[in-house]
Amino acid sequence: MSSSETYEKFLALHTREGGLVMPNAWDGLSAQLLAASGFEAIATSSYALAASLGRQDGRHQVTRDEHLAHAGLLARVTGLPVNGDFEDGYGETPEDVAATVNAAIEQGLAGIGIEDTSGDPDRPIRDFDEAVARVRAATAAGKGRIVVTGRTDNYLQGRPDLDDTIRRLTAFAEVGADVVYAPYPSDLDSLRAIITAVAPTPVNVLISPADAVLTVAELRAVGVKRISVGPALYAHAMGAVEEAVSALTRGDLATATTGMDFGRMDTLLGRGKP
Repeated sequence: MSSSETYEKFLALHTREGGLVMPNAWDGLSAQLLAASGFEAIATSSYALAASLGRQDGRHQVTRDEHLAHAGLLARVTGLPVNGDFEDGYGETPEDVAATVNAAIEQGLAGIGIEDTSGDPDRPIRDFDEAVARVRAATAAGKGRIVVTGRTDNYLQGRPDLDDTIRRLTAFAEVGADVVYAPYPSDLDSLRAIITAVAPTPVNVLISPADAVLTVAELRAVGVKRISVGPALYAHAMGAVEEAVSALTRGDLATATTGMDFGRMDTLLGRGKP
């Protein structure tokens, strides 16, 4: 399938009635489990990828090439559209972001997310003009070939400024972003305001607004077109591992060694080729 066909197929999932739920995988087995469960598209999670490598997310500790190889693997083994959660797009300049987008297309990705983060804990959010320039470069490079998501992390970085969030997301849409989002807006009213302001550009929601976890149906009812879960599934899996480790420290081998059957894992892994 050509990159333009991949783009059209993935974008159509966002614009149809109800949109899509796009869970985030972190390795080949989790990706195959999601594919076998009927999900039509999946995403990487920069947090889960960094954690799997023993590193921190959002600090440029994972390289572009590492993330590209990871995302490309998920695309190849599942055959599904894969959206790359590529932090700030990697690199200091808009031209660097464009190079990342072109590399993602070469890896066969269907989508890519570009955040307004900086990786600098003292200045975690880039200035407005810089953030817009980076999304503009991404959309110019990927136009018609990869779905570009423009994202502001205002709320994640302790900046609950709805007006600035809408200003940024509107600007991202105006320079060509196919999808926009801000993780964890304060409440449902803020989410509604964002959706209204950027319409008809599809809006992604990371699980829910900050004040309540809603159902898929409730999020769709207010106009959300894509729902992702970030590192939540990875955290759930690690929670189960922690419980098993706790059992092991108590000498409880039976509890510590339960989980997915090896036959089931082999069946899932046999679905595709690395």
